[in-house]
Amino acid sequence: MLSKLKRQFEAASAAYAVEHGIVRDPDWYILKLQEEVGELTQAWNKVSGRGRTRAMSPEELGQSLADETADLLGHVLLFAHHNDLDLAAAIERKWRFAPDL
Repeated sequence: MLSKLKRQFEAASAAYAVEHGIVRDPDWYILKLQEEVGELTQAWNKVSGRGRTRAMSPEELGQSLADETADLLGHVLLFAHHNDLDLAAAIERKWRFAPDL
């Protein structure tokens, strides 16, 4: 499942990069990952009352938090794909369970 998700995110990201003229060099993957952590932090600050909500409803805040979490997950998987990382094996080593993939 992780391998399939990595490929799906890669295909979507590659198409987006071509459409918008983005060069995804090796540094781009880690820099985008860091950018997405910042965006998730910003969404969390809004949800937790530490940031301006700009009149967003609780539903919009929740959706923003989910969207930014999805972006972060996508960029973790893109980073793993680009660097040919075996995340399932790493999960087994680090978290001590075999992911149900």
